[in-house]
Amino acid sequence: MIVVLTALEIERAAVLDRMTGAAVRAHRAGTLFHVGQLGRRRVSLGLVGAGNAAAAAVAERAVAEFSPAAMVFVGVAGGLRDWTRLGDVVVATKVYAYHGGRSTDAGMRSSPQAWTPSYRLLELARSVGRAGEWCAAVPAGGRPGVHFEPVASGEVVLDSRTSEVARWLHENYTDAVAVEMESAGFALAGHLNDDLPVVSVRGVSDRAGGAKDVTDEAGWQPVAAGNAAAFAEALIAEIEDEDEEAPGGPAEEPRGFSNQNVANDHARVGQQIGAVYGDLTVGSRRGDRK
Repeated sequence: MIVVLTALEIERAAVLDRMTGAAVRAHRAGTLFHVGQLGRRRVSLGLVGAGNAAAAAVAERAVAEFSPAAMVFVGVAGGLRDWTRLGDVVVATKVYAYHGGRSTDAGMRSSPQAWTPSYRLLELARSVGRAGEWCAAVPAGGRPGVHFEPVASGEVVLDSRTSEVARWLHENYTDAVAVEMESAGFALAGHLNDDLPVVSVRGVSDRAGGAKDVTDEAGWQPVAAGNAAAFAEALIAEIEDEDEEAPGGPAEEPRGFSNQNVANDHARVGQQIGAVYGDLTVGSRRGDRK
């Protein structure tokens, strides 16, 4: 199982449109996941909402629910460099939690946390980018670029090149090429779960420069989300999943199944058990033992 997480409904829709046989599965605390096939891999798709805290919390739930082989975050981002084009895909080689800092008499000093993705996933992503076949799933109108660069992840929507946040990024995170709001929490969840392989794939939907409303109205969010989803699908196809059974994916846990063996007249009944879901009770007529 591979977990795919998104922040916005438009991002989830871009992934869900590429899935087949999707069925809703509820976490015990209420979070809903779509479980189905994405290409030739079985995936679970979840929506986290905006923000790093929400991304970390839902990622933790996804890990507990599915024990995935890897997680991929798919979404949109604002471009911080003029050489990125709208619709381009950015695969995060590093994720900065850029709001970390210390306030002193001399001003704010940056104290960031940063995470790098799984080396194996990043190598697979580079291979997918070089091959270029993922673009076959992208509507005609220009081949998107794929950039392997650092991403800045904070707690606000950035739509300015001159604001205090924009200056902070320019002065302290000179190598970041895109900005968004979830990848830091997502990366932290992967790190805290025995360094579970995770990677963020983002489509550039605006230039984070004061014209976000214009580019959103022009329809760049669904384009960027679709490009990121297409790249993620090609990447997920290359991820090895030892628990997956070809061709239909892993077997679902049986629900509502009950088996009872009864011995009468001094007969003996043996049981051969391959897998047990739920409680197993072994006992006799005189008293049960668990």
